[in-house]
Amino acid sequence: MKNFADVLIEEIIHKNSVLVAGLDPDLQYFPDFLIDSGEVSNQKASEAIYHYNRIVIDAVAEHVVAVKPQLAYYEVYGSEGIRALEKTIAYAKSKNLIVINDAKRGDIGSTSSAYAKAFLGNGSLAGDMVTVNPFLGSDGYLPFIEEAGRNGKGLFLLVKTSNPSSHEVQDVKLENGELLYIKMADDINKIAQQTLGENNYSFIGAVVGATYPMEAEKVRKSLPSSIFLVPGFGAQGGTANDLKPFFDAKGLGALVSSSRGIIYNGSKEEKKTEAVLYEFIAKAARESNDKINEVRLSH
Repeated sequence: MKNFADVLIEEIIHKNSVLVAGLDPDLQYFPDFLIDSGEVSNQKASEAIYHYNRIVIDAVAEHVVAVKPQLAYYEVYGSEGIRALEKTIAYAKSKNLIVINDAKRGDIGSTSSAYAKAFLGNGSLAGDMVTVNPFLGSDGYLPFIEEAGRNGKGLFLLVKTSNPSSHEVQDVKLENGELLYIKMADDINKIAQQTLGENNYSFIGAVVGATYPMEAEKVRKSLPSSIFLVPGFGAQGGTANDLKPFFDAKGLGALVSSSRGIIYNGSKEEKKTEAVLYEFIAKAARESNDKINEVRLSH
C-alpha cells in the first residue's frame, strides 16, 4: 500500500498545485437562485449546500489537489447536514479530488479509535485525510495514525493554528524554556520519522497557519518530514509571500487552504446564475494557485 504522502506529492506534481479549497457552506453568502432568504428547513439547507458544493467542486477541480469540508457547517443542520456532507464527499471523490475532513477531533482511547474509523475508514463520512487535535496527548492521536496507516490514508495534527489567540495555549513556555507547540512538533516527529514514504515525507502532517510564517520556520526544523496543511491564506490575512518558509527546495512540503477567498469570491448580487457563480469560483481558484506557485517554485 502506497504511503499517502507519496499520493499527495504525485497529485501536486500532476496538477502543479498545492491549493486546497475549503468547503465552508454559509447560507448567508449563497446566491438567491440557490436558496430563498429567511428561515429555511434543514432539508432545504442540505439541498442548497450540496448544490453549491457541486458547483464549487466542478469549478475548482482543475486547479486544486483537494477539497476540505469544515464539519461544523454541516453538523449545524443535523442529520440533513450530515447527508449533504456524505454526498459532497462522494461527489468530490468522483472528480478524483482528495478529501480532507476538517473535523479537529480529539478524544482518548476507544472514542478516539471510533472517530478514526469514522473519518479514515471506509464509511460514508470517510475522506482521505482528517485534522486532529493532539493536545489531549498521544492516546488521543495514535489511533488516528494507526487507522491511517492501515488504510493508506493520512492526517494533519494541529501544531500552530492560524487564529489570533493560538498563542494563549500553543506558545506557553515550558520549564525547560521550550514552547508548547515546538514540544508538540518534536513529539510528532518521533513517529513521523518511522512512517516515511518514497519522497521522504510522512503521512502524518501538521496544521501550521499561514499567519505565522516565522513560527513555521521553527516548526519545519522540528518536523522536516511532515507535510503542512496551511490555513489562513487569503481572507484570514495570510499572503502568498508569507508562504515561502512552508515549502522545501522543490516547492513541496505544504498544502495551502483557502475557503472564503475562493468559494465566496465576488458579491452575492453578481451571481445570478449557476454559470456566473462557476466562473467567479474558477477564476479565484486559478488566480490563487498562480500566486502560490509563483512563490513556492521560486526557491
